[in-house]
Amino acid sequence: MGFIKKTIIAGTIVSVAAVGAFAWWAKQPISTQEAPIPFTVLAGSGVSAASQQIAAAGVPVNPVLFSLLARVTQKSSRIKAGSYELKSGTTPRRLIDQLVRGEFAQESLTIIEGWTFKQMRQAIAGNKGLKHETAGLSDKDLMAKISPEYKAPEGLFFPDTYLFAKGSSDMHIYKQAHTTMMAHLKTAWEKRDPSLPYANPYQALVMASIVEKETGQKSERALIAGVFVNRLKLGMLLQTDPTVIYGMGDKYEGKIRKKDLETDTPFNTYTRPGLPPTPIALPGVESLQAAMGPAKTDALYFVSRGDGTSKFSGNLTDHNRAVNQYQR
Repeated sequence: MGFIKKTIIAGTIVSVAAVGAFAWWAKQPISTQEAPIPFTVLAGSGVSAASQQIAAAGVPVNPVLFSLLARVTQKSSRIKAGSYELKSGTTPRRLIDQLVRGEFAQESLTIIEGWTFKQMRQAIAGNKGLKHETAGLSDKDLMAKISPEYKAPEGLFFPDTYLFAKGSSDMHIYKQAHTTMMAHLKTAWEKRDPSLPYANPYQALVMASIVEKETGQKSERALIAGVFVNRLKLGMLLQTDPTVIYGMGDKYEGKIRKKDLETDTPFNTYTRPGLPPTPIALPGVESLQAAMGPAKTDALYFVSRGDGTSKFSGNLTDHNRAVNQYQR
């Protein structure tokens, strides 16, 4: 056998072995550690630069081989910039698919029912997974960008757990929470009791926020809404403490005094008739439903029993008796 022929055969064997080794490597787990390895592909990066960024972030992958794999599979031009996580057991081929599909690292933010918008802003501002693009905006400026028809943001954002790609703009959370609240409000409004004394869905949202803050037991939401609806229909003052507390703002120190009930603010339902001008919190679905479909009741009063439940009364005499029993 001639030298040249032997050389060709040897080269072929080496090439086949190299291809086989490369194919084997592409199917092996990159990392077996339990904790995910975070990394970021910067915007505008080509496949070589992206491979270097991934390796530099601590992902134990050969950047030259990884870049070659992306080219061989014809996916090198389809890699998406963003923040990712390498999970245990991920192979080079799976990682490339992850980059092509834009399977970004997921973060979450939970907004609690009954929070004020101020508390929501604080939670968003404190979330390290978000890009904080709204930090310098006032509430008014923020609403102008989200929904200009509303001047005050209170109550207009739905309390829920939101998932987002790490590094997403915080504006995305605000817009998603607002869109979700508007959808829930629309659905509840369309199913409302037609006899309700609300001029528009916004007034119903205000009522839902009051119900949210007044309710210790979820099962009592509809009854509490029924009491406030009865009062509205009769022209009685709502006289609900959470509205007074909201109107006090930072002056509230954990206790309402008699002079607080007598100090007039736009939110003091002891001094002003009807609903307050805006919601006082972020209501959940059950409070929206209660506001739109309150219980049919003769009750005009309720007082806390001290165990999370309330005693409902249809007249002031019975109510005073209940107050003496449970509050004094």
